[in-house]
Amino acid sequence: MVTEPRLTADFWVRAYLARLGAAHIPAYVTAKGDPTAGAVLVKLATLDGNGRLYQRSFDLMTGARAWVVLAEGAEPEVDAAIARQRRTDPDLWVIEIESRAGRTLLDEDGLAN
Repeated sequence: MVTEPRLTADFWVRAYLARLGAAHIPAYVTAKGDPTAGAVLVKLATLDGNGRLYQRSFDLMTGARAWVVLAEGAEPEVDAAIARQRRTDPDLWVIEIESRAGRTLLDEDGLAN
């Protein structure tokens, strides 16, 4: 069985930030996790007091990875969801994006899921 090589979390985060920067979408690392194997959460702040939190999830039936919404609503509620996740996983990375249009680039070609 051939396995696909995995990117380190640090490499993936740097590539994602560069891609967002090229698209003129402001983004920041708000929590730095384990550089090798830390999971990544992406918070979208729509600049109207609301937000959405994404996490990468595995489809057990197909083995595919996809970004799914973990939390959505008022920004303080999304921040509380991040805090809960960080309490259970201190190696977690958190990236915050600011986009009124709601662009994350997570579902666009060119970003390995």
